Amino acid sequence: MISIKNDAQIEKMRAAGRLLHSVLEELRRYVKPGATTSFLNGIAHRMITDAGAKPSFLGYEGFPASLCTSVNDVVVHGIPNDEPLVEGDILGLDCGLVLDGWQADSAYTMGVGVISAEHKRLIDVTEECFWKGVSQMKPGRRLSDIGASVQAWAESNGYQPIRALCGHGIGREMHEDPEVPNYGKPGRGPRLAAGMTLAIEPMIAMGGYEVDTEGWRVATRDHSWVSHYEHTVLITRGEPEILTLPDAARAAEAGR
Repeated sequence: MISIKNDAQIEKMRAAGRLLHSVLEELRRYVKPGATTSFLNGIAHRMITDAGAKPSFLGYEGFPASLCTSVNDVVVHGIPNDEPLVEGDILGLDCGLVLDGWQADSAYTMGVGVISAEHKRLIDVTEECFWKGVSQMKPGRRLSDIGASVQAWAESNGYQPIRALCGHGIGREMHEDPEVPNYGKPGRGPRLAAGMTLAIEPMIAMGGYEVDTEGWRVATRDHSWVSHYEHTVLITRGEPEILTLPDAARAAEAGR
C-alpha cells in the first residue's frame, strides 16, 4: 500500500533529508586519489550518529556499513574497504538515515581527481535523467511516467538505465511501496498524489543494462561504467519538493 504523509510527518522527513544532505555534501571534500572508502564510511557514520540519527544501511539484511561505495562498473551496494581510490575513478556514494523515526535516502556519483570527458558526461546525463523523472511527479500522473522519462533521456544520450534495480517509496521504512523502475511505457500504474514520498534513483550505464550480483555487490555484466543519482522526493499539489536537496531552486527544471 502506498502511504500518504501528513504535514507533521513531512516535516520530520524534511529534517531527515536536511541532515542526510549535509552528510553527503561533507563527503565530497574527502573524495580524492589515495582516499579509502572505509575512511569515507567512518565520516558518514560519525556525522549521522553525532546528530542523533541512525544509519539506515548498517545491519540492513546484514549490510556491514553505513555507506554504499560503488566504483566504476559497480552499480550499487559496494562495501567500503581499504583500497585507495585512483585518479580517474568514478565513485557512487549512497547513504540513508533515520531521524526521529523517519527515513531519508540519497546518492550521487562523482569523479576522483581528474576524470575523462566521457565519464563526466555520464555523470551529468544521469543527474539530468533524475530531473526528467521528477518533472513527471505531479498529482494525477501515472507512476510509470517517471521511469519512461528517465529511459527516454538516457537512451537519447546513448546510455541504458539499469533494469534489475529501481527506486522506491520511503517513509517510516527505507523501502516502501511502490517500486519505481527507471524504464517502461508511460501512462501505467497508480496515479500519483500529493503526500507521496518516493526515492527516485536513476542508475545509468554506458553499455548494456544487464548486471551480475556477487554478495552485496551489483556490477554491470559487460563492465561498462555506471552512474547513480538519487533523492527523496515529495509530491505536492504544485512542484515536487526534493527533501534531500534543501532549498533547491529548480524542482524538475531539466524536465521543463
